[in-house]
Amino acid sequence: MALLINSKCINCDMCHPECPNEAIYMGAKIYQIDPEKCTECVGHYEKPTCISVCPIDCIKPDPNWREALDKLADKYVRIISKS
Repeated sequence: MALLINSKCINCDMCHPECPNEAIYMGAKIYQIDPEKCTECVGHYEKPTCISVCPIDCIKPDPNWREALDKLADKYVRIISKS
């Protein structure tokens, strides 16, 4: 499942540099996460670094983008093979 930054985001800039897949970007008002690039840090870290550094806990699982661990791992392989 990809992650989602909700409207509580204060644009603190903590999450953006932490994303190893460059899935986090500045949207119209707050940071957003590209679900095509988000692997929840599978392949990079044990847990999502954006969640770890968020000071207000505004990053949650995206209920509209559910993916099993094996799908996240497959996505990770596709992303790094393009690099």
